[in-house]
Parts: sequence; C-alpha cells; structure tokens
Amino acid sequence: MDKDTQPPREDARLYDVLAHDPAARTAALGPLGADDVDQISDLLQAMSELREAERIASQASARYMELNETDMRALRFLIFSEKRGVPVTAGDLASHLGISTASTTKLLDRLQSGGHITRNPHPTDRRALQISVTPETRRSAHETVGRHHARRYHTAARLTPAERDIVIRFLRDMADEIDIKNADWIPHD
Repeated sequence: MDKDTQPPREDARLYDVLAHDPAARTAALGPLGADDVDQISDLLQAMSELREAERIASQASARYMELNETDMRALRFLIFSEKRGVPVTAGDLASHLGISTASTTKLLDRLQSGGHITRNPHPTDRRALQISVTPETRRSAHETVGRHHARRYHTAARLTPAERDIVIRFLRDMADEIDIKNADWIPHD
C-alpha cells in the first residue's frame, strides 16, 4: 500500500489544508509558503480543539444541572438579564432563543417543574409574567458556567492588548466568513 492509499494516522491533523485540498481548488493558497500553510493548518486545528473543549464543558454543565442545551441558553439569558435589572417575559425568551411560543411554554414548564425558574407578575405590565431564575439554579450556574467563563477571561487577560485586537479581528472575520445566512457556498431556498 503506497502512502496515498494508507489510512490517515491517528494523530493526523484533521484541519491540514493540503490534506483536504492538495490541489488548492477550494483554498486558494496564493503566495503562501509551506510554513504559512502549516501554521494556518495548526490554527484551524487549535480552533477545532477549542470547539471540542467548549462542547465537552457545555455538556458537562448541562448534565450537572440536568438540562438540555436550550434550557442552558435560556438560563444564561435570564441570569444575564437579571444582572442588568431587565425583566424577562416568555415572549422575550422566545425571541432570544428563536423558538415558538408553544416551545417556550414547554421549556418554561420544564424549567419550573425542575425548580430552576419562577413566574411572577411583571413589575410594569399587568398582562405579562416575569421569568426569574431561582437562587439554587443561579448558584449552580455560577459554580459551573461561571467558573468556566472565568477561565476564559483569565486566558484572554494573559494576552497583550495588541494580541487581543488581532484575535478579536480574526474571530470576527472567521464568524463573517462562515455566517450561514450569507454563505454563498450553501444553496438557499
């Protein structure tokens, strides 16, 4: 078996640009040299490792709190809003999560029966209910997600301001490039 037909090694980089596109049909390499291409491949691999670490941490927090991903997103939004003194209604939550009002009702029923939220009269709108996180859930979120977020903060704090500017620009450029709503590489209905 020659090297082109052998299965990849276990430690092969999944994001090696030339391994995926040896003829550079989709990733036009232009004037980049081999060292540049290797470094870009390393960067893409590091991003993959970050996504995987984030996925594992998110799943661990959700398992600890016995919640699914949408539940966790709802609680993060509620806690964030409460810290800013902004009351949240079911409609606000539906809008934030991008789900139907029926799905929001099911989500809120599930969170309330699990002891994660309360529904109380809204402070300014008599027709609405304000959704609040219970103190126990707030504490659990602080112990899991909060500690994880603090680690991210400390990692970013170790960079110089100039390095942070570069990372910010890179991440925003990357988000713009893969924004599915504006992707020209995916057929739209």
